[in-house]
Amino acid sequence: MIKANDPNLSSWIFYSKESDFPIQNIPFGVFCLKDQHPRIGSRIGDKVIDLYALFRLGYLNDLNLKESDLYSDSLNNLMKHGKHTVHLLRERISSIFDINNPELKENSAHHLEVLFDESQVNILLPVQIGDYTDFYSSKEHATNVGIMFRDPANALLPNWLWIPVGYHGRASSIVVSGTDFHRPKGQIKPNDNEDPIFGASRQVDFELEMGFITYDGVPLGDAIPVDEAENYIFGMCLFNDWSARDIQKWEYVPLGPFLGKNFASSMSAWIVTMEALQPFKVEAPAQDPKVLSYLQYKESSSYDISLQVAIATEKGEETVVSNSNFKYMYWNMAQQLAHHTVNGCNVRRGDLMGSGTISGPTPDSFGSMLELAWKGTKPILMHDGSERRFILDNDTVIMRGFCQNEKYRIGFGQVIGKVLPAK
Repeated sequence: MIKANDPNLSSWIFYSKESDFPIQNIPFGVFCLKDQHPRIGSRIGDKVIDLYALFRLGYLNDLNLKESDLYSDSLNNLMKHGKHTVHLLRERISSIFDINNPELKENSAHHLEVLFDESQVNILLPVQIGDYTDFYSSKEHATNVGIMFRDPANALLPNWLWIPVGYHGRASSIVVSGTDFHRPKGQIKPNDNEDPIFGASRQVDFELEMGFITYDGVPLGDAIPVDEAENYIFGMCLFNDWSARDIQKWEYVPLGPFLGKNFASSMSAWIVTMEALQPFKVEAPAQDPKVLSYLQYKESSSYDISLQVAIATEKGEETVVSNSNFKYMYWNMAQQLAHHTVNGCNVRRGDLMGSGTISGPTPDSFGSMLELAWKGTKPILMHDGSERRFILDNDTVIMRGFCQNEKYRIGFGQVIGKVLPAK
């Protein structure tokens, strides 16, 4: 057993049983205090832990870390040390905050340098993202879209059951949770028999996804085997890959998404390590037809992660519109990474891979408004009496995700984004 995952551990930092961040989690992120340089942090309960301060005070000795790894505006320097060092760091943090360890617990002066209330700090984008790839790996989602826009009898395209379909997205417009953005503009074709017009999108949509962050991969020309893929994955986050459906519909043939996707994607602030998620590993859905040999795995990389989407209207009242689960994904992360690199493509430290929209088997588990409101024909009723076919100006979308067992909960916090009126 990984010591930091011990379900019997408890911390001298108080947190409720409903907290996403028990001592068994120990996620990593980036934060700053007012007018100070960003630094790497972790979190237990509502307390943000300054790992740079722990390093400076001597609590992280013998871990092969340097000041620049923790006094940094991204996790990239830390990730260059690889999986083993991150494992040792996580174990050390677990030990420091164990309720039975008096070393820091009884040093109140050091508390002032190391621990901060979440409300005291600014949480920043955790990773310097070099490249971003978005997959299309939920069978239910792909089937729903195929039924809506193509022949229902042939909803899945011929390649879908054979390869984890994906495309390369735009990394520069990925923002941390809490960042608002303006409604995108572009070309829209209102009707098939009319010329396109230019204007603000009328069909802004969320996409319920999860993302994973990579360590450095193998050299250009080599491939990552499917059964080794998780060794190259640092951790996971919640991911909202916003879409402008009307812009996307007109532009995506023949080269796929462009302006309908690249205006904003939102990610949660805390990266939960694969190590912390190990107790929640489950079997992935059966794959038929049998996949090609380079995609066949001995151990699944699927996880039981409950996911929820809520919309808060301008009045501030939340309505939950979807409850789904990451375990529904047809193509798992190991297969995605193996396929991504099988042609010799290299991945680098800090690359982000999006799962694609996660939809479950029932209408209340669909992962986008396109599906939930079924292309606008079945509007969703909000608690304030209004209806939604797509996301309106000043709506806020909140996504949450967590794993739960009998002893504790490992969560991702939330990813929040508000749509402002078009400029």
